[in-house]
Amino acid sequence: MEKNNAAGFKPRDLDEVPSVDALLVELGTGPFIRDTLAAPVGRNDSWTGATTSGRKVFVKHLIGADPDVRSRMRRLLSFERFAEGLPTAALRGPAFLGADEAAALVAYDYVEGARSGAELMIDETFGPELAEKIGRAIGLLHGAPAPDSVEFDVSLPFHPPSGFLRGLPLPVFESLSFAELQGWRLMQTDTSLVEAIGELRAREREAPRVPSHCDLRVDQFLVTGDDFLVTDWEEFRLADPARDVGAFAGEWLHRSILDIVTTRGDSGFADIELTHGAVLSRGVEKLQRLLPLVRAFWHGYRQVRPDLDGSLATRATAYAGWHLLDRLMAGASRTSRLSGIERAAAGIGRAALITPERFVTTLGFEDRPDEATSEGSDQGTGERDWEGRAA
Repeated sequence: MEKNNAAGFKPRDLDEVPSVDALLVELGTGPFIRDTLAAPVGRNDSWTGATTSGRKVFVKHLIGADPDVRSRMRRLLSFERFAEGLPTAALRGPAFLGADEAAALVAYDYVEGARSGAELMIDETFGPELAEKIGRAIGLLHGAPAPDSVEFDVSLPFHPPSGFLRGLPLPVFESLSFAELQGWRLMQTDTSLVEAIGELRAREREAPRVPSHCDLRVDQFLVTGDDFLVTDWEEFRLADPARDVGAFAGEWLHRSILDIVTTRGDSGFADIELTHGAVLSRGVEKLQRLLPLVRAFWHGYRQVRPDLDGSLATRATAYAGWHLLDRLMAGASRTSRLSGIERAAAGIGRAALITPERFVTTLGFEDRPDEATSEGSDQGTGERDWEGRAA
């Protein structure tokens, strides 16, 4: 995609989508000023820029098959109606301006000066205080009552896609990269993994359903000072709260594995040969360096949701495992072969899915997070599982 002079990428020509400016005129902001436009990276068409009224806005055009787009739009709009009654500190999105359902367009205020959570993760300024505040915000979202005035989606989320583990539909097969096909083959031929995913989906059907984001990633966080917002509410519904909790933990597990081949957190540059033993030892080191963020998140979550169903932490750990596999497939869409680090991530994800109870304490999903690093905890078990699956 061609780079734009403004931040982001060159957006789709608005002459091809006249409904964008028509929506903005209807909302009272006036149309976009064309030379201010940029396009954030994403699966949908989107535009950010100034309007003739001086207001900066963000507009997203949902793209995809019509039934999917209609479902995503309904969920997104149900969140905006629900958000009107949320506590101020609960997880919420940017200020919603309006939508054109027929044209699959939504408009928001542009969040000036925000940095994404992914940027903070990479430059290591995503600290425990922010993680704890996010935990509280998600806990408040999960604990908010679901009013009858809002029509919630109560269907189970698509992922993990149990059907794909039995076989890929031909249109999906034809659209995948070779690396993605490698990834699906690895999962489809792993009987223990397939059974574990089936068991997770069964536990999900029995779990309490609460208002949930259901597609949480750190790159969706827009952070400005001490405040933050979250974007992409297209999967919002009443769902197992363990999904959001596990996704946050999975993001940091994934980061720790990617950091095996970097010097992030090292005392100095380590020009070492990454043998199998070095991968294992560095993996454990990187894992333990980042997991305090998960423990801070969990502490914040438990502050506002002290009474949880007994298996939420175990399900959240399994979802963290799935998150690693999901990120593996997302990365595989941009390459021709799975790398060794990606396979290591898949191994850890597999272990967390198959035996989540062995990882609960390691991740810090317990009543008193400070105990997770105490002598005699199950942290060594987590390290041994890392070692066993990274092989």
